[in-house]
Amino acid sequence: MNVREPGVGEAGAREADASPALDDAPTPGPTAILAEDEPLLADELADLLKVLWPELRIVTRAGDGVAALNAIDRFLPDVALLDIHMPLLSGIEVARRIAGRCHVAFITSYDQHALEAFEAGAIDYVLKPPTAARLLTTVERLKTRLQQPPADLRRALKSINQEQAAPRRYLQWINASRGSTVQLITVEEIVYFRSDQKYTLVVTPDGEALIKKTIKELTDELDPTMFWQVHRSTVVNVHAIHSVTRDGRGSLTLRLKQRPETLPVSEAYNLLFRQM
Repeated sequence: MNVREPGVGEAGAREADASPALDDAPTPGPTAILAEDEPLLADELADLLKVLWPELRIVTRAGDGVAALNAIDRFLPDVALLDIHMPLLSGIEVARRIAGRCHVAFITSYDQHALEAFEAGAIDYVLKPPTAARLLTTVERLKTRLQQPPADLRRALKSINQEQAAPRRYLQWINASRGSTVQLITVEEIVYFRSDQKYTLVVTPDGEALIKKTIKELTDELDPTMFWQVHRSTVVNVHAIHSVTRDGRGSLTLRLKQRPETLPVSEAYNLLFRQM
């Protein structure tokens, strides 16, 4: 018969239970710096990242390339989100200088050819204006990359020629049909665009015209700091907005300066007006 000394087993069990379990210690989430010189866009990106990557901690923001370099030196982040066109130093130059120190994703409004160069070089990017769907793709790629040391992107960045790195030239005017007349309309005159079956309606303070470009084509060609998509069928000139109202259900509506109608804002685009 086995004889057990009273209390020894119980005390040992209690002592084992009291010992801290190292495996259960919380793992700190990844950190990032956000370098973007447009405050509204920076806010929008930060808000989207809170939803799509809640574990990510943005330790600081920077409004120019020099501030971004200083922030990387100070905080040693896991990820640097870098606007391509920043004052003092471009995002590409910052990425060259920090090569191999942290993972990088560019914030860009480049055209399709430059995006293909990014893809070929396995460089992550966020398009302006950001959308949850595209940002989620970047987030998933960055999560995978975090399992490995940061890549040295200097060779890949050399493949992006200076022409592609130059600022984009956005649409300056529209050729639109009014009855049997084709009218030249500068983008500054346009209040908003609205999808109208197989055409797109171009609305100015004193009239309407039709074009064959789709809303998707227009969002690719218009300056995203001047024209915002507020609905899947509507793109509005920011300078034409008089005010934004919110009803009891939280839905937003735009009042216009020179047009009597109002424009509804889809919930997906509410973030654009968070500071207005």
